[in-house]
Amino acid sequence: MILIDGKKVAAELREELKQEVNELKTKYNKVPGLTVILIGDMAPSQIYVRNKEKSANEVGLKSEVIRYPDTIEEKTVLEKIKELNNDESVSGILVQLPLPRHIDKQKVIETITPLKDVDGFHPMNVGNLSSGYESSVPCTPLGCYLMIKKIEPNLSGKKAVIVGRSNLNGKPMTQLLLKENCTVTITHSRTKDLKAECLEADIIVAAVGIPELVKGDWVKKDAIVIDVGINKTENGLVGDVAFDEVSKVAKALTPVPGGVGPMTIACLLKNTVDCFKRSQK
Repeated sequence: MILIDGKKVAAELREELKQEVNELKTKYNKVPGLTVILIGDMAPSQIYVRNKEKSANEVGLKSEVIRYPDTIEEKTVLEKIKELNNDESVSGILVQLPLPRHIDKQKVIETITPLKDVDGFHPMNVGNLSSGYESSVPCTPLGCYLMIKKIEPNLSGKKAVIVGRSNLNGKPMTQLLLKENCTVTITHSRTKDLKAECLEADIIVAAVGIPELVKGDWVKKDAIVIDVGINKTENGLVGDVAFDEVSKVAKALTPVPGGVGPMTIACLLKNTVDCFKRSQK
């Protein structure tokens, strides 16, 4: 069984981006810039944003974090986003989720110009992705996709089962695999016979938030299994896949932690560079 080392794949991607940023700097005499807006002081968000900043600096991006208290008015945040939309030194804008209750997430997402939407959440990017046009792709499914391609470069005709139908992962993951000519089934917690569906799959992407849901006898021999779940349990962090059982049958499997997580941040940097390149056309 191949253990898909997300840290290693992410480090390789960051190295490629570092070289690309150097080339862009030579060509355009400027570098891509990523601005993150962080509202409130939730510990996971703080850690995540710190990691984003560190990784952005590592590849040579211009990085800025704007911090607001969780009492900030929605109007102030939206005005700041509009200002960043018009700032030529900013290639990508990311508002760290979750947001305080009084701030409308949808309004925030739709205020960011699609051209700088490095999260890939703007309805225009969602529409472009599902139509097969150029778009920013949400970072987590993009990371999953790149890891699958490392194991199996030709996905044409493969049967993929996505467990979970979120806008964040399940739906965009489906579009990416359809583009590769996979036959894709989206399942979720209410699917009647989830085990039977999974047993058909050459590729399983589990992102449903149920600890160790996908068991060893749910997976056919030599399937590629990507575990997006991260669940806190009495036994520490576990994914949506029963790792010990599935590792005995799968061809390749991501660990939790150390699988999908590192790729998410690397893909955010990739999206920032891609937004910059599109803006220079």
